[in-house]
Amino acid sequence: MRFAKGHGTENDFVILPDPDGELDLDAATVAALCDRRAGLGADGVLRVVRTKALDEPLTGEAATAQRCEWFMDYRNADGSVAEMCGNGVRVFARYLQEAGLVGAAAFEVGTRAGARHVVLEPDGNITVDMGPVRILGPGSARLADGPVHGTRISVGNPHLACRVARPVAEVDLSAPPLLRAEEFPQGANVEVFREVASGVLEMRVYERGAAETRSCGTGIVAAAAAATPPGEDARWTVRVPGGECTVVLESGAARLSGPAVIVAEGDVRLSALR
Repeated sequence: MRFAKGHGTENDFVILPDPDGELDLDAATVAALCDRRAGLGADGVLRVVRTKALDEPLTGEAATAQRCEWFMDYRNADGSVAEMCGNGVRVFARYLQEAGLVGAAAFEVGTRAGARHVVLEPDGNITVDMGPVRILGPGSARLADGPVHGTRISVGNPHLACRVARPVAEVDLSAPPLLRAEEFPQGANVEVFREVASGVLEMRVYERGAAETRSCGTGIVAAAAAATPPGEDARWTVRVPGGECTVVLESGAARLSGPAVIVAEGDVRLSALR
């Protein structure tokens, strides 16, 4: 089976070209591909499929994806399905460009959170219109070294963004955060962030279905939204272990800009995975 490998600020993905929707991608196969010792190694899988070839209904927020030629079928490293991935959609867009599947510098990508407008910038970065950012109220979680409190936010997928007073490198993210089921019935990504200069945040994240990752695009947006006073627009630089991205918050929506690269292409023997 053909694959490519790419990353956005070191949030890395296995990319599977499947334009006609012929691949039977189950959770066990995704987990095996993402295994960093016995597989290819990744935080998730991006299946590149034409929207018209999907075998799932697109309803609710996802319905606007029906107008897109290409759909990003994103799976977490444990094989679970996810609604949206900010770094993943940039890597997906870079793959479409380099594979010759799009010709314009601006286009839309379909996701389970709906259509997302993408711009390939002249400086090499990719900007994604992340859609509405919804502030849902306060929330809390227990990390390995104690409780954190923050803001529940939807960026198409669920987040708990927690401001901390200490450097984020000191926070223990070695274990899955314990969340309240009534606050997060489908789980959530948990971010810890700190403002280190005017307009600059540092952030780390524990991703639902993937453990701690080097970056999380939707988490970067969630942290920026949590750091912004209610009703205000803002521009943030967000530093994560894998690099940095820029978030512009305007009129309740967000744009995320950052790098995305394809580093390898090849074939994988599915029969050899375990």
